[in-house]
Formats: sequence, C-alpha cells, structure tokens
Amino acid sequence: MSKLPMRHYCTYFDRNYLARGLVLHESLEEHSEGDFRLYVLCLDETTEEILCSLGKETIVPIPLAKVEEWDPELLKAKANRSTVEYYFTLSPILPLYVLKNFGCDLVTYLDADLMFFSSPEAIFTELGDRSILITEHRFPPHLKSREIYGRFNVQCQVFRNDSIGLKCLERWRKQCLDWCYDRLEEGKFADQKYLDEWPELYGRFLKINEHPGIGLAPWNVLGHVLQQHHDSWLVDGNNLIFYHFHGIRKVVFRLIKTSLSEYGAPMNRQLKNLYSIYMRSFREKERFVGHSNVHDINKRSDVGKIKILYSGVKGHDLFWL
Repeated sequence: MSKLPMRHYCTYFDRNYLARGLVLHESLEEHSEGDFRLYVLCLDETTEEILCSLGKETIVPIPLAKVEEWDPELLKAKANRSTVEYYFTLSPILPLYVLKNFGCDLVTYLDADLMFFSSPEAIFTELGDRSILITEHRFPPHLKSREIYGRFNVQCQVFRNDSIGLKCLERWRKQCLDWCYDRLEEGKFADQKYLDEWPELYGRFLKINEHPGIGLAPWNVLGHVLQQHHDSWLVDGNNLIFYHFHGIRKVVFRLIKTSLSEYGAPMNRQLKNLYSIYMRSFREKERFVGHSNVHDINKRSDVGKIKILYSGVKGHDLFWL
C-alpha cells in the first residue's frame, strides 16, 4: 500500500476560540491516516504563545502580523470593518498564503469549531482530481430560505496549488478585501455568499461535496439519520467525518446550550452523546488554556440571559455535561 501524502490544513482563531482549535487539532491527530500539518493563523499574541509552547510538529503557528506584512492590502480593509468582519476577510488569504509560502500541493481550510470522528481522507476522495472542493449547507426544506446568506458554507474547502485553485483564491481575496461585511447587501454576505457563483465559474474543476458525513451541522442534521455504533458514528450509513459544533454556549457551570433549536433540530439521545464527546474534550482544553472561551451568557445583560435560557428550555437543547 502506497504511503499517503502529507496533508496540509489551515484555520484561524484568537484566544476565544483557542480551546476549540485544540479540539480540532487533537481530532486530526486521532483520525489522520498519515502525516499532517495544521497551519494556524494566530489572531492574537496569547494564541501564538500557547501554540508555540506546545512544541508540536503538527501545528504551525503563523502570526497575524506576518500575513499582514505579506499582503499589505489587509491593513486597509482592517480600518473599515469590525473585528469579526476582518476575520471573515482572512478566509481566502490564509489558504493562499499557505499555498504560496509552504509549497503544498493542496491546502484544506477548516473552521476551528469542527471535530473529526473518522478519517479526513474521505475529503480527498471527494476532491479526486479537481482543483477545488466546497461544501453546501444542505438546508432541509424548512430552512431553505436561509440560502439567501449562501448556498455554501466556508467550513471546509480544499484548494489545489494549480492555476485554477490559485485563480479562485486570488479572485475571492480581491472580493473580500473590497467588501466583506456581516450583512446582506446587493447579493453579498460576509465571505461565504461569494461561493454561490463558483460552480458556474469553475465548472468541472470544482467538486461540490456529496458525502453526508462531511459537513454535518446543526442546520442540516435534521435531514440525516445519525447513528452511534460503540465508538463509531454513521450518517445515512456512511462514516461521520466531522461535525460542525457551531453556536455552543455555556449557561452556568456545566449547563450547555447548543444552537440546535435555532434550526428546529431536537436534542435526542444521539445528539446528546455527540455533543457530550465534544464538550468533554473542550473542557479539558479549556482547563489547559486557563480561561473559559465558550460564549458565556454571564457576560450578557439580564434580558439577554433570560432570552437564552428561555430559548434553551423551549427548544429542549439545554443539557448538563
């Protein structure tokens, strides 16, 4: 059997998402079949210091200042948008930076709040010989109206270091530098709505993921059959590759609210078990990092706290870890 090629992943986060990023990395360590590197764009000094202190060969910390020096147009954009919008702006620039500075044949962007449950090699099987892979939201019928914000989710993308992959990233980079805001405007929304035109632009060079276990998330889990068999997880009879743990909030101490009810998905036994696995790993990383970075409702006003608690009770997506 031939040896698998080195896999190159990239993501970005600040100290508020550091524990999540460490969960992502650990899940890659557990399930990768070969060697890999996770390039992390560190959005603050704390993140860079902690990642460097780990001394892990599989983590390559990249200071934000280094990328801003490499692409000076970023600083102009930084001055005219919010912090979150600036982070969105980095989505095309990070994989472009990795491809141009580390000599990778492929780079796979991953959101920091993903967790792998089986081999990532399924992603590359899906890609085949194409230059780009993207994942749909896969909204069920009752959520189709949300496609106004984008048919595709930026959560997992693969770009090949060829003329098509680079052309795609360069174009997306220019678009995000020009306009990347957390609002709907003239058919645009943040970084992700731009992806809607990619199937037409890149045709046979682009692969839209078809594997149900790639991109399972709160907004589409209701449209799939999730099953647990001992330590394995299946989605419609296929391996669960990764789950996107979007929108988790700590209510008090070990009381957790998911975002499932926002998408009409009930917290059943399988989902409770799945989320419990994530939260146990998260709490371990949180203790290592030394501070809480789940969105904590104690930071909100009393009215905000009541609204979140009420929605959690009403939606049955509160659970005690």
